[in-house]
Amino acid sequence: MTMHEINPLKDPRWPRFIARHPESSIFHTSEWLDAIRRTYGYEPVAFTTSQTGELDNALVFCRINSWLTGRRLVSLPFSDHCQPLATGREFTEILSYLKSRRRLRQQKYIELRPVTIDGLDENGVALIKSESFSFHKIDLQPEAKAIYSGFHESCIRRKIKRAERETLRYEFGRSEELLEKFRHLLLLTRRRHKLPPQPAAWFENIVDCLGDAVTIHVASKDATPVASILTLKYKRSLVYKYGCSDGQFSNMGGTPLLFWKAIQQAKEDGIEQFDLGRSDLDEPGLIAFKEHLGASSSELTYYRDPARPIKKMPVKSSTSVSTWAREALVRLPDPLLAGVGQLLYRHIG
Repeated sequence: MTMHEINPLKDPRWPRFIARHPESSIFHTSEWLDAIRRTYGYEPVAFTTSQTGELDNALVFCRINSWLTGRRLVSLPFSDHCQPLATGREFTEILSYLKSRRRLRQQKYIELRPVTIDGLDENGVALIKSESFSFHKIDLQPEAKAIYSGFHESCIRRKIKRAERETLRYEFGRSEELLEKFRHLLLLTRRRHKLPPQPAAWFENIVDCLGDAVTIHVASKDATPVASILTLKYKRSLVYKYGCSDGQFSNMGGTPLLFWKAIQQAKEDGIEQFDLGRSDLDEPGLIAFKEHLGASSSELTYYRDPARPIKKMPVKSSTSVSTWAREALVRLPDPLLAGVGQLLYRHIG
């Protein structure tokens, strides 16, 4: 088969292909890819065996060229998952082509982030597991009352009632004011987790590129924002992408309230699935929260070629260095902490 390389931001066939493909997601869209390009400078590229006319198959990636972390081909950076839109022989041909050219392009690795590998491991394709996560989804097809009944009584329903007693104010949209509240809460959350926040430009570009597909949900106590989540809508699916809160008000139930409000809106819009995204396996609290929302769980696995190298540094030494760095981050003033995120994130996609 002849391989074709296209730019999904310029090829007019790409939006049509994504719109009609049953396994496409918000992360395949030109708008999402453009937000990544604008923020981090990564070059989106798609590979297909389709020769003429409309596209029948494709794998979409971003080329990452970092002086700090090296060259690599990732599908897709800053995206929880990106299902290959090719199966069987076409998938085999595309992956074999990319693997054969990896060394020529001086790329450290190729990474795939499929939701499922059903139909992708045919014809002897070697997929090497790189990382595993917990993946959660909520079926929104039942009536809202039934979904609410599926919430954990003490961890979710009781907290929603607490939020209502506290008369938390709920706002949603994508205005500059809501974005500013979200970013304020994100900085507090990332500091609490001893991590730098994502660049401010990333969220500005998400809103600018994806438009009506983005909703920022904010819960406030009087004039003080206490919790926020950012969701993305595509076809019949709603995606939870980011969440943040002020730890001083965590007992008020702001976050459970926001998820319930988002679900109610999704039901009104005819959404059938709430994609809660990935959770690291060493985050039992986050996994439990999603399960308390009534979400079903599955394994989300990433794959690399070649395999991820085994670290030779002793675990104790590695952990102490990481702990020292994270403790140092916590002590940085807000502008410097945000600046660290601005510098680092373009290297870790």
